[in-house]
Amino acid sequence: MVTNSSLKNTLLELDWHWQGHKIRYTVAGEGKPLLLIHGFGASIGHWQKNIPVLAGAGYQVFALDLLGFGGSDKAPLNYTLELWESQITDFWTEFINQPTVFVGNSIGALLALMVVTNHPAIAAGGVLINCAGGLNHRPGDLNPILGLVMSGFAKLVSSPVTGNLIFNNIRRKSQIRRTLYQVYRDRRAVTDDLVEMLYQPSCDPGAQKVFASVLTAPAGKTPDELLPNLQRPLLVVWGEKDPWTPVAGAKIYQDLAASNADIEFQIIPNAGHCPHDENPEAVNAQIIQWLSNC
Repeated sequence: MVTNSSLKNTLLELDWHWQGHKIRYTVAGEGKPLLLIHGFGASIGHWQKNIPVLAGAGYQVFALDLLGFGGSDKAPLNYTLELWESQITDFWTEFINQPTVFVGNSIGALLALMVVTNHPAIAAGGVLINCAGGLNHRPGDLNPILGLVMSGFAKLVSSPVTGNLIFNNIRRKSQIRRTLYQVYRDRRAVTDDLVEMLYQPSCDPGAQKVFASVLTAPAGKTPDELLPNLQRPLLVVWGEKDPWTPVAGAKIYQDLAASNADIEFQIIPNAGHCPHDENPEAVNAQIIQWLSNC
């Protein structure tokens, strides 16, 4: 993982203007296209250990910063999964325009699943890495007491009085590191550069309002609702020790893989929520092997 300054030395950083907003993206390699979609708070830098390897394996690899994150504008909008879905499909129309494998982590994986199931004509397949179940928790996901706590927290984050105070505490580098220690099994993967990659965009004007909007946004459709519409091959990769989206919650994918030859499920041992960054060698190998048969 690298900082934004060193990222410029390894990945080509480009800007695309979409609906009046600047979107940061990168592209590397030649061949069949892949589009990589990061998770909450991350950016194209989170794919630093994957893009060169996948491009070197004979693929044209695109990655973009979702609106509100990374080097993309922090626009004052109501953020939803559907907004980002439109951004991704419009990007595909502008730059790719041929069947593409959509690869995502966490919320990015849920977006990849949305694109593959809702827009099968543009998709050759999907790779889901520790797929989120929604943008936020649904009322039934939490016990009543925790639900009240989360509801109260969301109101405080959205408040013009307390929002900046809470956000500035959450985005402190020490707090970012503590959060990463929760979701990365191997603490050695939590580098200063990784912390910096997450911290820098939080300093941009409008970042606090993006955070508040995402935290209070609709959860969106569940994977259970999307998967019945699946018409393309799917590789599901899961970090075994993920505390945020535990592998036990991936049973729907495991069950489908047992009965559907077009769905493959792979566990990455001793990895957390972001195995593509924590154990890139294993994840890259799984993706390349699957792509060769896709």
